[in-house]
Amino acid sequence: MSSALISGKEIGQEIRDDLTERIIYLKNQGITPGLAVILVGDNAASKTYVSNKQKTCEALGMNSRLLSFEADLTESELLQTIHSLNQDPSIHGILVQLPLPVHIGESAVLAAIDPAKDVDGFHPISVGKMMLGQETFLPCTPYGVMKLLEFSGIDPAGKHAVVVGRSHIVGKPMGQLLLQKDATVTYAHSKTPNLKEITLQADILVVAVGKTKIITSDYVKNGAVVIDVGMNRDENNRLCGDVDFETVKEKASYITPVPGGVGPMTITMLMANTVQSAENELRQDK
Repeated sequence: MSSALISGKEIGQEIRDDLTERIIYLKNQGITPGLAVILVGDNAASKTYVSNKQKTCEALGMNSRLLSFEADLTESELLQTIHSLNQDPSIHGILVQLPLPVHIGESAVLAAIDPAKDVDGFHPISVGKMMLGQETFLPCTPYGVMKLLEFSGIDPAGKHAVVVGRSHIVGKPMGQLLLQKDATVTYAHSKTPNLKEITLQADILVVAVGKTKIITSDYVKNGAVVIDVGMNRDENNRLCGDVDFETVKEKASYITPVPGGVGPMTITMLMANTVQSAENELRQDK
């Protein structure tokens, strides 16, 4: 058995095509969706992510504003920058690229963003609303995974979903979104002693631990749906995920590749949240 590939490139493009139409409508109403990205320091990976976000914004016809600061920026200066963006009517989404330098408190920074512009879905209010199943901006990577499942015709209802990873950005919200779609959810992580025993029960296996090829075929049951959120480099410096793709694809019914799987969806859902924020403003104006 060989698995069907879930292409984040193709599904992401479908979603972006829809966003393009929504953006044209907004522009005709006098609103151009605007995303501000704050980058502190010169982390090479962060610079790449930010560049990709800017390019996608521009390709869709959105406004993109990059605010780039040296690593010695103070926390109070950063909070002041966020405060001014909160007041700026041309900005509908504010994203602070993580990680931040160690002297800046991540929690204080994320909490300073106006929840109405929290397109990353990390503000405590956004997280609380997500937990309650209320309308809010969802964290982009888990939101993207849910779209991959939806567009592939995979219904989580009644399935056993195992999420390997418990970060605030991916693991925790991923489990909640699957739970809201009526999956039975198990979390596993670095302190789980019997990982293989648990992953072998998964109908849907989402892996987000950041360890190269930690999930091999003997961790996966026949016919499982495998979603690989990892982004690592192998011994040949090639991009790879947390899943050993070549062996697991022989057992999975569906699998995401790395690259080209979850990655493109994260940026796509960031754009979707920003467009949604602009649409929310339009609704309030009417």
